[in-house]
Parts: sequence; structure tokens; C-alpha cells
Amino acid sequence: MILGKASPEDVNLHPIKYQWAYDLYQQAVRNTWFPHEIALKEDLEDFTKMTEDERHSVKFLMAFFNPAELIVNRSIALGIYPYLKSPEAHLYLAKQMWEEANHCVAFEYVLETFPFDKEKIYNVHLDTPSMQDKEDFILKYLRRMTEDKLDVQTTEGKKDFIRNLVATNIVMEGIWFYSGFMVALSFRQRNQLRNFGSMIDWVLRDESLHLKFGINLIQTILEENSDLLTEDFASEIRQIIIDGVNVETTYNKDLFPRGILGLNADYVNQYVQYVADRRLEELGLPTHYNVTNPAKWMASATDVLELVNFFEQQNTKYEVDSGSDQKK
Repeated sequence: MILGKASPEDVNLHPIKYQWAYDLYQQAVRNTWFPHEIALKEDLEDFTKMTEDERHSVKFLMAFFNPAELIVNRSIALGIYPYLKSPEAHLYLAKQMWEEANHCVAFEYVLETFPFDKEKIYNVHLDTPSMQDKEDFILKYLRRMTEDKLDVQTTEGKKDFIRNLVATNIVMEGIWFYSGFMVALSFRQRNQLRNFGSMIDWVLRDESLHLKFGINLIQTILEENSDLLTEDFASEIRQIIIDGVNVETTYNKDLFPRGILGLNADYVNQYVQYVADRRLEELGLPTHYNVTNPAKWMASATDVLELVNFFEQQNTKYEVDSGSDQKK
């Protein structure tokens, strides 16, 4: 089984039991990128021409994403990696943790480059209740994973692992982050912050793999542990996702207190609900919101078929060969 405390006998990569985890690791290696490869001079010029509400939304997003990536990293290190026996899963998670650190540095690069009040912006997530609520939502599940009495061999321990994974991977990475990506990329739709948009493309590509790994991991654990397959637990998982959407709804009102041209809190929250329904479907659960996608230009980044067929697609963007340093 994939879930459990790793032992010295669990260090042999071959024969590979979970090929999907190894394939995702190989793809993640090919996707490697570095923040300082992106020049932000043109974006700086765009920023100076923005309205105050537009600048607020950019600052607000950055203030959330910078620490959020480290929260995900910590959740993997403390709440996921120690409870898996599969060496191929460990390979992928090691690369994912590096990517989360890289994302944190990428957003820090933007924060340090743009004309922000540095001391103030790094504390925004500590001083804004809606951001604190998001962080508390995740930490509630992560704290359980660090308790000495937690035993993932028991049914309740397995449930705690799934709860933390759903909160971190499905809600935070698969819904909250996608909401932020849509807002960030909406500026590029208006021919603003184009280079920053390229960085978001690379972050989004990484996150689509994180999401794919998390969904595969949840499905694998459920397949291997029939004691988890109950209607009550399925309803609980569904409620965690709905609760996560409610937290995001409040946050988006702070992100867009007045709205900007073509974008406001109601628009973004409908997109959040649409994405949440996609995540529910990917987990085999019934949808809840049944709304249309208001940002159809983002469909390729959130559609379940795009995720399922990820490896069949030609990647035309930045990618490194896994056997060399040459860019394609």
C-alpha cells in the first residue's frame, strides 16, 4: 500500500509500483524554470499606469501567494511525505517541494521588483482577516498531521491524511491558487503585465501537476483502503471543499473592494465555484454549484480532460530535457 510509515525496505525504486508518480516526476523535471529568467521592466511600466484599484489587486495577490507557497511546502514536508511508503511518490514530492520554494521566490522577486512598501506588504497576510482565515483553514488540518498520536494505519488516521491532502491540494492549490491565476492572467488579457503573465503560466503548469498527483494519490488510497469508502466520509470531503470556497469568497471581496474594468468579486467567485465543481467531479463527487465558467479563456487550465490528457499533449512552452540542460 502507498500509505504508511516508510521502512528501510521501501527504498528500492524498482520495480516501480505507482508508474503515474514516476511519470509526474519526470514531467516535473522537464518543466524546471527559474524566476529571474523573466524580465519585469515592461511590467513595471504597466504598473505605474494602473489605477489604484488595479494596483491593489496585484499587491493583494502577491501578499497572499508569497507565504502561501511556503504553507503548501510545509504541509507536504510534515503532512504528506512522512506518511507515504512509495519511493517514486517521494521523488515527485521532493521535486514539488522545490517547486513550491521556487514559486515563493518567484513571487518574492515580483514583490522586490515592484514599488511596494516592503515592510508593509510582507505583513499583509498577518494583518488581513480574510487571508488569516485561509491560512487557519489549512493549518487546522496540518496540525493534526504533526501530532505524535496520529497513526495512519488506523481508519481515522487515514481519514486525517485525506482531509489534510484535500485541504492543501484540492482547496488551496486546486481552487484558491487557480482563482488567483485567473485574476493575474486577466491583466495579460488586457495587454498588461505580460511578462508576469508568463511567470504565472509556468507556476500554473507546475500546479496542474501538483493537482494531478494529489488526485491520483487520493484515488489510490481510496482504492487500497475500502474502509474509507463510506457515504459519510465522502460527504465530509465534499464539505471541506465547499467550506474552502466560502473562505475564498470573503477573500475575493477584499481583493476587489470596488472592482476593476471587467473584473469584480462576483465574477471571480463564480469562477471559484466553477472550478470547485470541476474538483468535485475529479474526485468522483457530485457537483454543488452548477454554474457556468465566466472566464472561458481559462478553460484549458482547469478542465478535467486537460488534466487527464496532460501527457498526450505537445508542450510548446519552456521545457528542459530531462537528460540535459538544453531548453526546447
